[in-house]
Amino acid sequence: MADNNTYDAIVIGSGISGGWAAKELTEKGLKVIMLERGRNIEHVKDYVNANKDYYELPHRGGRTQQMIEDYPVLKRDYPLNETVLDYWVKDKESPYTEVKRFDWYRGYQVGGRSLMWGRQSYRWNKWDFEANGKEGIAVDWPIRYDDMAPWYSYVEKFAGIQGSKEGLDVLPDSYFMPAMELNCAEKEVKKRMEAFYKNQRKLIIGRSANITQPHYERTNCQYRDRCWRGCPFGGYFSTQSSTLPAAMKTGNLTLRPFSIVTKIVYDKNTKKAIGVEILDAETNKTYEFKSKIVFVCASALNSTWVLMNTATDIWPDGLGSSSGELGHNVMDHHFRTGASGTVEGFSDKYEFGRRPTGTYIPRFRNVYNDKRDYLRGFGYQGGAGRGRGLDVAEFTIGAELKDALSVPKENWGINFHGFGEMLPYHDNKITLDKTVKDKWGLPVLSFDVELKENEKKMRVDMMNDAKEMLENAGVKNINTYDWGYAVGMGIHEMGTARMGRDPKTSVLNGNNQVWDAKNVFVTDGACMTSASCVNPSLTYMAMTARAVDFAVNELKKGNL
Repeated sequence: MADNNTYDAIVIGSGISGGWAAKELTEKGLKVIMLERGRNIEHVKDYVNANKDYYELPHRGGRTQQMIEDYPVLKRDYPLNETVLDYWVKDKESPYTEVKRFDWYRGYQVGGRSLMWGRQSYRWNKWDFEANGKEGIAVDWPIRYDDMAPWYSYVEKFAGIQGSKEGLDVLPDSYFMPAMELNCAEKEVKKRMEAFYKNQRKLIIGRSANITQPHYERTNCQYRDRCWRGCPFGGYFSTQSSTLPAAMKTGNLTLRPFSIVTKIVYDKNTKKAIGVEILDAETNKTYEFKSKIVFVCASALNSTWVLMNTATDIWPDGLGSSSGELGHNVMDHHFRTGASGTVEGFSDKYEFGRRPTGTYIPRFRNVYNDKRDYLRGFGYQGGAGRGRGLDVAEFTIGAELKDALSVPKENWGINFHGFGEMLPYHDNKITLDKTVKDKWGLPVLSFDVELKENEKKMRVDMMNDAKEMLENAGVKNINTYDWGYAVGMGIHEMGTARMGRDPKTSVLNGNNQVWDAKNVFVTDGACMTSASCVNPSLTYMAMTARAVDFAVNELKKGNL
């Protein structure tokens, strides 16, 4: 414990980025306090539903009318259910306002959403970092794939990523653990599809942060597919299973839950941060912590909220707002459209275990010689399964229902579900709404974000291409769907404090430093200058480790 609330470094937030910041800073010898606005969740002990079967839950894992009333935002999609209800924010305690609909699903506890994330882990490719500059969209990234590649490898070796080496430019290989296996239906569809497209389109196992062999005192995945309840085996990467134990092992970390960072304390004479101010979420008392450097990792939109509340006597819109970009360029991944069908010929086979990942089809639009009437592209997540039970109305109760549920369905089903890139638009923004306060009397965020024509055009291909690929792979009974999408549903919030090459057009430089306060670093989704079409968390890990390395070297040189 540091004296007088003074530390070498402060980390705001304990999710994927905050956990990595704490691990890297403490392992480099710094005394660190990690501030988390929510409660503590201890690994294993506090995963209260991890080992429960659905019949042991009061409502079989579903949602009640009371839950629907109490969670007006969470009810909009799958997160609202009793298996993980305690991991999600109480909407009424932490409200926000919507100029346009935005589905904001948050996790305020130690570990943040690293406990509930989908674990899909993909490197960006070289074109992802170049696209903005080449296309004249937003601003150019100040870094390239070659800057990130060694850091991808670094974090992959610790986190544990399973997957298959494919040698694809569009989806660079990672440092992999042995891959999980495709099932029989997926293998057949893969064979037919890749043959038809002459290997120009690939179907591979979804790369995920599930370990397939023992790793750093963690037990390999047990194929239970209950990951988001918390894994008592440590079978997937989370703050609790991975970065927090490593940071604690150094003896250099202080973890303080129930600590809402209300602002960074900025010294206008030195033009640096000298610490942060917090509101104790339990006592409502205010405290100040001091440090040499501050890592802002509160999740994209909350990190920007902190910046917006900082140094308002100098910049009315907050620290980092001198560029006019703070709060702007909100991004997510749009999805909920694709196609599904049945795979015939495997009625003598069934699934073994509950594999916690599906299949992935890497992007093939707007790469090489393919040109569409929209920018960027999409990939597909999905998979095949057989399921049980007969869809017959008469089998609704008693012994007949029980018998029906013991019989596998006749054919395997398969689904290709698109995930598309969303461009960074300046007018997609968040602002402070000071007329509405949360439970602690703090101003809330207001959202003015929407899909634009580029994404709407892309969604047509996302649905039709899925159908075409399934048809060409011999899949039957194909149905297309577009269930509708509201921004935020992807739970991949990005942007609002973007990186760039010029302080006039960006909030952060190429080392994740706030241009206006060089000892403040933002390394979560807020820093993203564009979105790619792949899941972003692996990039946050690499970005954070890279920024810490830079920060500590600069600190040693006396530059911070």
